[in-house]
Amino acid sequence: MTLEAPTILALRRDPRILRLPPYLSAFCVVVGVVWLLLLPRNEYSRQTYISENALLPGQVHTYFGGSEQSIFNAYKYEVRSLAEQGQPEYARLMPYEETVAAKLSNIFKSAGLKVATQKYEYQAGGRSYGGENVYSILHAPRGDATEAIVLVAAWRNMDEELNQSGVALVLTLARYFKKWSLWSKDIIFLITSDSKAGPQAWVDAYHDAHSLPAVASLPLKSGALQGVVVVDNALNHRFESLHITYDGINGQLPNLDLFNTAVAIASGQMGIGVSLQRMWKHGDSYKERLQTMLRGMVSQGLGHASGPHSSFIPYHIDAITLQAVGEGWQDEMAMGRCIESTFRSLNNLLEHFHQSFFFYLLMQANRFVSIGTYLPSAMLIAVNFTIMAIALWVQSGRPPKPKAAPPNSEKTEAELQVVKHDGMVALVPKEAFAIVERQLFLPLAFVFSLHLLGVAPLYIFNNSSHAALPTTMLLFAVSNLLLPSILASTLARFTPPTAQQTLLIKSFSLLLLGMFLSTLATLNFSLAFLVGILSTPLSFLGPLPSPSSAHDAKAKRNIAYWLPSSALLHLLSPPAVLFGCCWFWGVGVGDVLIEAAFGWKVWGMWTQVVVWCVWWPAWLVGAVFVSPSWRV
Repeated sequence: MTLEAPTILALRRDPRILRLPPYLSAFCVVVGVVWLLLLPRNEYSRQTYISENALLPGQVHTYFGGSEQSIFNAYKYEVRSLAEQGQPEYARLMPYEETVAAKLSNIFKSAGLKVATQKYEYQAGGRSYGGENVYSILHAPRGDATEAIVLVAAWRNMDEELNQSGVALVLTLARYFKKWSLWSKDIIFLITSDSKAGPQAWVDAYHDAHSLPAVASLPLKSGALQGVVVVDNALNHRFESLHITYDGINGQLPNLDLFNTAVAIASGQMGIGVSLQRMWKHGDSYKERLQTMLRGMVSQGLGHASGPHSSFIPYHIDAITLQAVGEGWQDEMAMGRCIESTFRSLNNLLEHFHQSFFFYLLMQANRFVSIGTYLPSAMLIAVNFTIMAIALWVQSGRPPKPKAAPPNSEKTEAELQVVKHDGMVALVPKEAFAIVERQLFLPLAFVFSLHLLGVAPLYIFNNSSHAALPTTMLLFAVSNLLLPSILASTLARFTPPTAQQTLLIKSFSLLLLGMFLSTLATLNFSLAFLVGILSTPLSFLGPLPSPSSAHDAKAKRNIAYWLPSSALLHLLSPPAVLFGCCWFWGVGVGDVLIEAAFGWKVWGMWTQVVVWCVWWPAWLVGAVFVSPSWRV
């Protein structure tokens, strides 16, 4: 019994305890990745279903067609004629945006609708994004103007193609919906000049969150927006299937009931194939499910707008885009009937979408996983950083090892102290009770300064001109190779850190990284998971040991001693990952940076904040540690 107390008291000093965290951390990473890879299996995913019974998708008979085909063809001809007036030979007659807005306004007025326009102009990346939105409101015969649903078509889609059939279809549906007296919600028909700035300007002004005079106010408004459907059909022939886009800004998603309603109507009632995440052919195999899920995670992780609908989701307005793709036998009337049936279902809503999921991963049009199933994978990745941070904190409080006695010196017995507890008596070495004071100022100041330094690239890349962005990123990538060695040399020269301070620097850095990622996982799971995987080596790569002899110094100067760790970290640095992804997807670095700057200025996208103020500072601490200039 007398031996139990000293064993417990000395347990925290046992060096074997600190050997466990690296293995436990690696175990969490492996389990997190395996967890994600298991999600496409039937045992871990679920069949989609409608939670809101009032929607009743596909339960009504649609009448759109017949004579509406001739009206559609006439409007399509008008849209094509307006597009031709945008050619240089017509530009001198009248500003192109005003010509389009005036013509579309006349068409809406001829259908008996109230019409208004809105001008806007944004500045981002040294470029100007301006235009004029046109919208009309169909007041519900059976409503009180407290709720509304929106039908949107951008003049040019996300690929900068003329959305001729989409715009013509919205004009035709506006005339068609006016004939019916069954609507209990107002319907707003919106045609924007483009797919990126126009929808954002309109929805900001609708909620009085716009900036004057860059974005004009809306002269006409209706009630609270309950749902939005965007039409994208730039084809000049019959289409094969509908591609549903649902990703919002900063990884936000619409309520799953809206997506399920569109799928049930298109595939069930209309017999139109449905695809998502650009998976045009889906055989419902494990590989295709995983590929669809990963594509969705990348899109959500980037946080950019995937269509005009994305601008509505931050305002808690559920929205999707229906895009006609392929070449088949489905015509515009079939797409119109699909939209009519969808709006009939939205018209049945008694309250805002709330029954179904807002956090989910889709792996096929009829299969998904909810947040309770996929969230542990990102949390396990984040926990691995916290485990290592706690282990380093404990290690920093241990007293330094006593120096080894010379071989010929006499052995001295360790000083013992009598310990009494609950009637038990034991002799314990005094060093087991040694208290080591942690020196916190330098580690806290160093970590805080590096996180504050992240504001510099955040500001530079969001405010540089589009012509200078590729060169600026290239210069930053080159300087990023040298920055760790410069910081290590500067710190070693002016305030050389002790071994304890080195452990505390890494502990605080990993603790902040784990805290940020675990919080981010509940908001944008995909971004947290991707950043966590790319940052995983930071948990296991530590500082290089100080040379204790001439032989060790020579080994440290050997490039093979520190090159592997440094090379791995530099390959996983934010600039290197950016260049690698641009090469893999075949896009220009400047185009990505312009999109990011536009997203920061217009959409309120905060992916850059995570990259430059969370990921990059944590990477910089790890790169400093493996630099040959670092001394412990």
